[in-house]
Order: sequence, then structure tokens, then C-alpha cells
Amino acid sequence: MPISGVYGPEDFGNPIHRRVTGQARARVTDAERARALPMPSLEWTPEVERATAHLYEKVKNVIPEIEWPFMAPYIKAINELKRERNAVILAHNYQTPEIFYGVADIGGDSLQLAREATKVKESTIVQCGVHFMAETSKILNPDKTVLIPDSRAGCSLASSITGADVRLLRERFPGVPVVAYVNTSADVKAEVDICCTSSNAVHVVESLNSDTVIMLPDQYLAKYVASKTRVKIIAWKGACEVHERFTGDELRAYRSADPSVQIIAHPECPPDVIAEADFTGSTAHMIDWVRNNRPKRVVMVTECSMADNVQAELPDLEIVRTCNLCPHMKRITLPKILDSLIYMREEVTVDPAIIDKARRSVERMINLKN
Repeated sequence: MPISGVYGPEDFGNPIHRRVTGQARARVTDAERARALPMPSLEWTPEVERATAHLYEKVKNVIPEIEWPFMAPYIKAINELKRERNAVILAHNYQTPEIFYGVADIGGDSLQLAREATKVKESTIVQCGVHFMAETSKILNPDKTVLIPDSRAGCSLASSITGADVRLLRERFPGVPVVAYVNTSADVKAEVDICCTSSNAVHVVESLNSDTVIMLPDQYLAKYVASKTRVKIIAWKGACEVHERFTGDELRAYRSADPSVQIIAHPECPPDVIAEADFTGSTAHMIDWVRNNRPKRVVMVTECSMADNVQAELPDLEIVRTCNLCPHMKRITLPKILDSLIYMREEVTVDPAIIDKARRSVERMINLKN
């Protein structure tokens, strides 16, 4: 069914174009320095080589051997500090291989990370992703310490809408249920009925038993969902700055060069990209599709590092690199993760009143039965 309407800040008399911005990275505070652990050695030694050899085996197809001596000391130090800090590292599929395979305890897409965050036993969570993911972990674990290695790791989708915008949408469309993509801030999650991810968006929309649903903030995910359901969708004018850069012409060129190539795309992509894809799904669904189908050649239309992580797992797979980098995900690095664990920074806090309201929408999604 076609989208019923697409709205943005300008429709409520607010023409400001919101951009993903971040303040300068804060200096280490006196409190952080007081609880700091000693800086470990970051030298490449035979001991480091032995301790990380099993991890390099996982990534040797995507990380050149010459680079490993620079990464391995950080990886060893981080894994030791995790135990000392009673910390667990959650990493999104878009993290680089040295993080995803080297130091992460749990990896996955937004839905997987949200579910796993509810099972964490450790007292500290280090979120290797973007800020809204760290907020979601805090919402689900209000009594735990949640750290993000760089609080400037934002998201164009999360910055495209505010809680105030949701309240104005409710005024314009009274009684219409509101679904928020997890790629939103805590104050937005606090104003909606239920959250969704790209994995379960259609299921969430249809679970509301309403003929019309407001779905925000990704207009392209909303259009994809609208094509899969009879529910009328009212959308928001947000977009992922990574996925919206792909074009149908780009993919047609790849298929023209090799008609046998398989193209799989994320539903945050524009409709002309989705139309060219052989399969569309979340990052988790894309990975499962590749594992199950083992195509000879595949184009993965999503963020670059996920293709690297899949290549590490499936070295015989030929991946045509047509990816775009997420500049926000790439703010998370091994040195910053180490810094985060040494100084217990940067801590993510959410107002308790916001947590109470936002947890309902997130848990409603997590507990939704298939």
C-alpha cells in the first residue's frame, strides 16, 4: 500500500534542518582519573602474539598481517580489562573486524543487541555502536553502568526527530498508534507506543491492529513496510545517510557487468535500490541469507564493515564491494575502547522518568510474539 503521507519538522512550522553533530570529545575528568586503571603495555611481543593468535585466525582474510601487530596489543589489553572491570562489550554488525571478532562478547543487529542487553550479568556494558544503541542498553539496564567509547557517535535517523515532534504528530493524528524505529533517541522512544527494528518492522506494525500507523523516522523503511502490508503508513522525513546514497543505477551497472551476481539490500535503502535487489532484509537477515544461500558473487548493499565481517566468516565468498562507510560507527576504535575501560568513560545517562516511559516501548517490541 502506498505511503499515506510523509512529514518532517517543516510541517510543524520548524524549518530547521537537523544535522548529526557532536560536541568536542570531553577531557578526562578528575573523577574519571581517580578511578582509572594503569595504562597497559601496548608493545608487540611474543606473548601478545601467542595470546591473540586464535583471534587473528578469524580475521586473517580481511586484516593484512602487517597491521595485526598494531591491533593485537590493544585487543589483548581490552580483553584483560573487561575481566577486571566486570564489563561486557556489545558490538553492532557495522563495527570493524578487529572490534567485532577481537574484543566483542556479543555481536549483532539492533534487535539482537537489545535482546542480549536484557540478559547481561556484568555490571558494565561497553556499547560499540552509536549513541542511541547505548541509550537503549541503559533503558533496559538502568542499574548498570553503560559506556560508549565516543559519545559523538551519532545517527542521522536519531537526530532527525525529537520527542516534541512525536507529540505534534499525535496532535495532528489523534488516536493513531506510533511506531519508532530503534534508531531514535530515548526521548522519542518515551513518546511512542512500540519500537521496531528492520528485522521485525512489518510484524510490529501489523501487531497494533490498526488500519493506520505512524512510523518514524526512516521514510525508506516506512515505504518498504507499506509495500508489505495493507496498513496505511504515515511516515517521517528521516533517512540513513549511509543507505540513502545507494542508487538503482549503481546496482543495475553491477548486474549488467555480471548477470549472475546476487544483490541483497537493507530496507533503509531507497525504493529504486530495493527494486533491484534479489533479497531485502535487516543486517541479521542479510547475513543469514548469505550463510544459507552461499551465492558465488554477492553485492551487500549496506555499511562497509559488515561485508568485511561476513568475509571473515565465509572466506570463499566473493563480495563485490559497493558499500558506504558510516562515519559515526567509525568513531569507535580500539584505542577509544581501551580508553573507555581505563577511565570508565564516556558514561551514558538517561533521565529516570524517560527510562520508565521508553522501557515500555522497547520491552513491548522485545516481548512481541512471532
